[in-house]
Amino acid sequence: MATVHLRIGDLVWGKLGRYPPWPGKVVSPPKDLKKPRGKKCHFVKFFGTEDHAWIKVEQLKPYHAHKEEMIKINKGKRFQQAVDAVEDFLKKAKGKEQNSDGKGDSKGKKTPSKPLKILEEDDEDLSALKDPSEKDLTDSDPEPSTLERLGAGPGSGFKWESSLVKDDPHFHHFLLSQSEKPAPSMEPISKRLKIIEEDSGSTSIQAADSTAINGSITPTDKRIGFLGLGLMGSGIVANLLKLGHVVTVWNRTAEKCDLFIQEGARLGRTPGEVASTCDITFSCVSDPKAARDLVLGPSGVLQGIRPGKCYVEMSTVDPETITELSKVITSRGGRFLEAPVAGSQQLSNDGMLVILAAGDRTVYEDCSSCFQAMGKTSFFLGEAGNAARMMLILNMVQGSFMATIAEGLTLAQATGQSQQTFLDILCQGQMASTFVDQKCQNILQGNFKPDYYLKHIQKDLRLAISMGDMANHPTPMAAAANEVYKRAKALDQSDNDISAVYRAYIH
Repeated sequence: MATVHLRIGDLVWGKLGRYPPWPGKVVSPPKDLKKPRGKKCHFVKFFGTEDHAWIKVEQLKPYHAHKEEMIKINKGKRFQQAVDAVEDFLKKAKGKEQNSDGKGDSKGKKTPSKPLKILEEDDEDLSALKDPSEKDLTDSDPEPSTLERLGAGPGSGFKWESSLVKDDPHFHHFLLSQSEKPAPSMEPISKRLKIIEEDSGSTSIQAADSTAINGSITPTDKRIGFLGLGLMGSGIVANLLKLGHVVTVWNRTAEKCDLFIQEGARLGRTPGEVASTCDITFSCVSDPKAARDLVLGPSGVLQGIRPGKCYVEMSTVDPETITELSKVITSRGGRFLEAPVAGSQQLSNDGMLVILAAGDRTVYEDCSSCFQAMGKTSFFLGEAGNAARMMLILNMVQGSFMATIAEGLTLAQATGQSQQTFLDILCQGQMASTFVDQKCQNILQGNFKPDYYLKHIQKDLRLAISMGDMANHPTPMAAAANEVYKRAKALDQSDNDISAVYRAYIH
């Protein structure tokens, strides 16, 4: 069996559980990050993402020796972007090396300060990638910063679970840590993984359970029900099925269930039937009225609630609706959790939603594998109603921001400025983001295919303004944005993407 010795700075392919092998770099872990007990592992930062993970040695392969093999079996867009990021890194590292060499040997050879032991011809020297300021992972690691391997071919000694790799966005879910204090250099990790007690009593916690730390996500053995297969619900259900959950689906328009039945889901005839046959029932519908009707209407969820049954409301609604639903569910002995999601159709499809949960903490814990399947991060915010409040505030900000961007684009045009140049400048400044870039590009291309319905963001603005009124808090910016969205709706833009608010300024 081949033995691979790695040092900080080495490029690798790392595999965790069901996830496809991904290119990464061995790096120093944060000082407060405890190393998992058991088998030897290295801390890896993955290219093309902000993700880091402890990866067992036997799940690591040298990058160069296996590059062609990995590229052949994984053709996904995200994967290619990650490989491109590695190549960019290599070019920069090579440039730095050449600059530091000055008038070095014309053939590019160097005299290493320490002997390099390379036992195979096809191994590539990664010593240029080593940051001299970084220390070794362990005192027992060998001196060379190259990959020292014993054995016959480049693939010997590695036994990965699956040879057929797909572009699996759930790769992003394996951020693992037992950090007790946030490390500034690893802020994205600590923000996702650390439990934070705030003055309000709210907490945030990653959805990962102990099974993820062992290298896989084990689906709950509880029967899952899902009501509502719209833009968000469809992606959520697809990811639940992909990770092995047993799911029963129902949708008001029954044809939308067909695709999921083909993928292994079961069909529920009514919301009440789904709730009665499943342990945990999720719902994701358009507005407060739809949420109430689903629970309280004929053959509704309430008809199937018995002691111990769990109901998770994922719709973005007002706190009053959540309070009402929580009371009726618990009055039947059921357990209630609200869990609205921040994101879009694309993020739902990619399993990269942010889940805001509140209500019964034990239900939140029971939903751990489900939240891992559908999202990159989840937050528990305390008593029922808090998640609805937070979600409305977030969507209020997003809706107002989108309206402002549309206003800027149209003002640029009205004053004879290039809209593309405006976008290029915007994306080089502090407000640069994937959201801004994608929405503006879609506007310039006239593409308003819905990723998040305009009518829904207007509904959220309206509910946020009402929430502000009840709290005697002014929301003038949201009120102004709401009027623009209302105009866009009057121009038949309701079922288009939120970026179609642009059309309210040009008509």
